[in-house]
Amino acid sequence: MSQIYRQAHYTISATQLSELPVDRGIEVAFAGRSNAGKSSAINTIADQKSLARISKTPGRTQMINFFAMDDDRALVDLPGYGYAKVPEQMKIRWQQTLGKYLESRQSLRGLMLMMDIRHPLKEFDLQMIKWANNAELDVHILLTKSDKLKHGAAMATLHQVKAKLQEQNLKSGVQLFSSLKKSGKEEAIEQLDRWFIPDEDISGIPKETEEAKQSE
Repeated sequence: MSQIYRQAHYTISATQLSELPVDRGIEVAFAGRSNAGKSSAINTIADQKSLARISKTPGRTQMINFFAMDDDRALVDLPGYGYAKVPEQMKIRWQQTLGKYLESRQSLRGLMLMMDIRHPLKEFDLQMIKWANNAELDVHILLTKSDKLKHGAAMATLHQVKAKLQEQNLKSGVQLFSSLKKSGKEEAIEQLDRWFIPDEDISGIPKETEEAKQSE
């Protein structure tokens, strides 16, 4: 399925929920603090250098950006949060918009949550996971910039994040990821495939057909 991500192309941006495209098909949203490497992760997964713009000023992107892969599937780049030097009132409005999007968007199948491996599980990261869990939306965390730590330290952080999630009764997958080294890319794509092909296995055989064969 990795080839379909290479077909991703920008279609529309929205600053509020009323401007979103028609709520149909399948969407997967990418979220994270403004300095967590979200744009780099999207570009790495799509195998494109500048699909998602990488701003030199964290928090500059204040829009929900849609990248369609075909008529029915899209990657959604949500506004960065928690770091930007913007008025508090604007931050609150962003947070309310993100929360409503996660809870009400019917076509949304999963949330890819980016966290800098050196600064994981900040307050709003936890809030995003809680919103998603409450909406019964799958979450998968990419611990980005994993190349910044030695392998042992990166693995230790991975285990610590898993333990904290379990401690707080929060549900989410977790993995290491590095846009620079392209490590963790295939694992992330496998998770995206599970969201984008919910009624089929990776070979394209519908689950219902497979189950029918097994029962014969």
